[in-house]
Amino acid sequence: MSLFKRSGYWKDVSPTGMVADFREVWKQAGHNRWRFAAASAACTFAVFYLMSTQEAKGPHPPPKVTYISVLKAHRTDAEIAAENVETQKRKEAWEAEVARREKDVQDMYKAVGRASGMDVDKIAREAEVENAAREKAENAKAAALVKRNAAEKFKADQEPSAQ
Repeated sequence: MSLFKRSGYWKDVSPTGMVADFREVWKQAGHNRWRFAAASAACTFAVFYLMSTQEAKGPHPPPKVTYISVLKAHRTDAEIAAENVETQKRKEAWEAEVARREKDVQDMYKAVGRASGMDVDKIAREAEVENAAREKAENAKAAALVKRNAAEKFKADQEPSAQ
Protein backbone atom coordinates (compact mmCIF):
# COMPACT_ATOMS: atom_id res chain seq x y z
CA MET A 1 0.00 0.00 0.00
CA SER A 2 1.47 3.26 -1.13
CA LEU A 3 1.67 6.35 1.06
CA PHE A 4 0.68 8.59 -1.87
CA LYS A 5 -2.16 6.50 -3.21
CA ARG A 6 -4.74 8.67 -5.00
CA SER A 7 -8.29 8.33 -3.80
CA GLY A 8 -11.52 10.24 -4.07
CA TYR A 9 -11.15 13.63 -5.73
CA TRP A 10 -7.42 13.40 -6.27
CA LYS A 11 -7.56 10.22 -8.39
CA ASP A 12 -8.81 12.33 -11.36
CA VAL A 13 -6.15 15.05 -10.96
CA SER A 14 -2.98 14.80 -13.01
CA PRO A 15 -0.24 17.47 -12.66
CA THR A 16 1.13 16.57 -16.06
CA GLY A 17 -2.35 17.04 -17.54
CA MET A 18 -2.63 20.46 -15.89
CA VAL A 19 0.70 21.59 -17.34
CA ALA A 20 -0.27 20.32 -20.78
CA ASP A 21 -3.64 22.10 -20.64
CA PHE A 22 -1.98 25.34 -19.55
CA ARG A 23 0.55 25.12 -22.37
CA GLU A 24 -2.27 24.60 -24.90
CA VAL A 25 -4.26 27.59 -23.62
CA TRP A 26 -1.09 29.70 -23.64
CA LYS A 27 -0.47 28.86 -27.28
CA GLN A 28 -4.10 29.60 -28.27
CA ALA A 29 -3.97 33.07 -26.71
CA GLY A 30 -1.79 34.27 -29.57
CA HIS A 31 -0.04 37.61 -29.39
CA ASN A 32 -2.40 38.87 -26.61
CA ARG A 33 -1.23 36.25 -24.10
CA TRP A 34 0.99 38.71 -22.18
CA ARG A 35 -1.85 41.22 -21.94
CA PHE A 36 -4.16 38.53 -20.55
CA ALA A 37 -1.47 37.38 -18.12
CA ALA A 38 -0.84 40.98 -16.96
CA ALA A 39 -4.58 41.69 -16.58
CA SER A 40 -5.06 38.46 -14.63
CA ALA A 41 -2.09 39.21 -12.39
CA ALA A 42 -3.32 42.80 -11.82
CA CYS A 43 -6.81 41.61 -10.90
CA THR A 44 -5.45 38.97 -8.57
CA PHE A 45 -3.07 41.47 -6.96
CA ALA A 46 -5.89 44.02 -6.55
CA VAL A 47 -8.23 41.52 -4.90
CA PHE A 48 -5.56 40.30 -2.50
CA TYR A 49 -4.45 43.89 -1.75
CA LEU A 50 -8.02 44.90 -0.90
CA MET A 51 -8.44 41.84 1.30
CA SER A 52 -5.18 42.54 3.13
CA THR A 53 -6.18 46.14 3.93
CA GLN A 54 -9.49 45.14 5.49
CA GLU A 55 -9.49 45.41 9.25
CA ALA A 56 -11.29 42.66 11.08
CA LYS A 57 -11.74 42.27 14.78
CA GLY A 58 -12.98 39.30 16.69
CA PRO A 59 -15.93 39.44 19.03
CA HIS A 60 -15.53 41.54 22.14
CA PRO A 61 -14.45 39.61 25.20
CA PRO A 62 -17.18 39.12 27.76
CA PRO A 63 -17.27 41.79 30.47
CA LYS A 64 -15.61 41.11 33.77
CA VAL A 65 -18.15 41.06 36.58
CA THR A 66 -17.13 42.88 39.73
CA TYR A 67 -19.29 42.19 42.71
CA ILE A 68 -19.99 44.81 45.35
CA SER A 69 -17.60 44.06 48.13
CA VAL A 70 -18.27 47.03 50.44
CA LEU A 71 -21.31 45.43 52.04
CA LYS A 72 -20.81 42.81 54.68
CA ALA A 73 -21.90 39.37 53.68
CA HIS A 74 -24.59 37.81 55.86
CA ARG A 75 -26.12 41.07 57.13
CA THR A 76 -29.21 40.69 59.26
CA ASP A 77 -32.53 42.25 58.33
CA ALA A 78 -32.19 44.67 61.26
CA GLU A 79 -28.80 45.87 59.99
CA ILE A 80 -30.19 46.33 56.49
CA ALA A 81 -33.17 48.30 57.83
CA ALA A 82 -30.88 50.50 59.97
CA GLU A 83 -28.66 51.23 56.94
CA ASN A 84 -31.73 52.08 54.86
CA VAL A 85 -32.98 54.50 57.53
CA GLU A 86 -29.54 56.14 57.76
CA THR A 87 -29.34 56.48 53.98
CA GLN A 88 -32.83 58.00 53.84
CA LYS A 89 -31.88 60.54 56.55
CA ARG A 90 -28.76 61.54 54.59
CA LYS A 91 -30.87 61.92 51.44
CA GLU A 92 -33.44 64.09 53.22
CA ALA A 93 -30.67 66.24 54.73
CA TRP A 94 -29.16 66.72 51.27
CA GLU A 95 -32.52 67.67 49.76
CA ALA A 96 -33.10 70.16 52.63
CA GLU A 97 -29.68 71.72 51.99
CA VAL A 98 -30.42 72.05 48.27
CA ALA A 99 -33.80 73.64 49.02
CA ARG A 100 -32.17 76.07 51.48
CA ARG A 101 -29.58 77.09 48.89
CA GLU A 102 -32.26 77.62 46.25
CA LYS A 103 -34.25 79.78 48.70
CA ASP A 104 -31.11 81.82 49.47
CA VAL A 105 -30.57 82.40 45.73
CA GLN A 106 -34.22 83.48 45.32
CA ASP A 107 -33.88 85.85 48.27
CA MET A 108 -30.75 87.38 46.72
CA TYR A 109 -32.54 87.91 43.41
CA LYS A 110 -35.50 89.48 45.25
CA ALA A 111 -33.15 91.83 47.09
CA VAL A 112 -31.52 92.87 43.80
CA GLY A 113 -34.97 93.34 42.25
CA ARG A 114 -36.17 95.51 45.15
CA ALA A 115 -32.99 97.57 44.95
CA SER A 116 -33.65 98.05 41.23
CA GLY A 117 -37.20 99.25 41.92
CA MET A 118 -39.05 96.18 40.69
CA ASP A 119 -42.22 94.80 42.25
CA VAL A 120 -40.79 91.36 43.12
CA ASP A 121 -43.95 90.22 44.91
CA LYS A 122 -45.98 90.77 41.73
CA ILE A 123 -43.33 88.96 39.65
CA ALA A 124 -43.39 86.03 42.11
CA ARG A 125 -47.20 85.80 41.94
CA GLU A 126 -47.10 85.84 38.11
CA ALA A 127 -44.41 83.14 38.12
CA GLU A 128 -46.52 81.00 40.47
CA VAL A 129 -49.56 81.41 38.17
CA GLU A 130 -47.45 80.49 35.11
CA ASN A 131 -45.98 77.44 36.88
CA ALA A 132 -49.43 76.31 38.03
CA ALA A 133 -50.82 76.70 34.48
CA ARG A 134 -47.87 74.81 32.98
CA GLU A 135 -48.20 72.02 35.55
CA LYS A 136 -51.95 71.78 34.92
CA ALA A 137 -51.36 71.54 31.15
CA GLU A 138 -48.71 68.84 31.64
CA ASN A 139 -51.02 66.88 33.95
CA ALA A 140 -53.88 67.15 31.45
CA LYS A 141 -51.59 65.98 28.64
CA ALA A 142 -50.38 63.04 30.74
CA ALA A 143 -53.95 62.14 31.71
CA ALA A 144 -55.04 62.22 28.05
CA LEU A 145 -52.09 60.00 27.11
CA VAL A 146 -52.93 57.51 29.86
CA LYS A 147 -56.60 57.51 28.84
CA ARG A 148 -55.71 56.95 25.16
CA ASN A 149 -53.29 54.13 26.00
CA ALA A 150 -55.87 52.51 28.29
CA ALA A 151 -58.48 52.72 25.52
CA GLU A 152 -56.08 51.17 23.01
CA LYS A 153 -55.21 48.38 25.45
CA PHE A 154 -58.89 47.75 26.16
CA LYS A 155 -59.61 47.64 22.42
CA ALA A 156 -56.71 45.25 21.83
CA ASP A 157 -57.91 43.02 24.69
CA GLN A 158 -61.44 42.88 23.23
CA GLU A 159 -60.30 41.82 19.74
CA PRO A 160 -60.18 38.04 19.24
CA SER A 161 -56.66 36.82 18.62
CA ALA A 162 -56.06 35.57 15.07
CA GLN A 163 -54.66 32.07 15.10
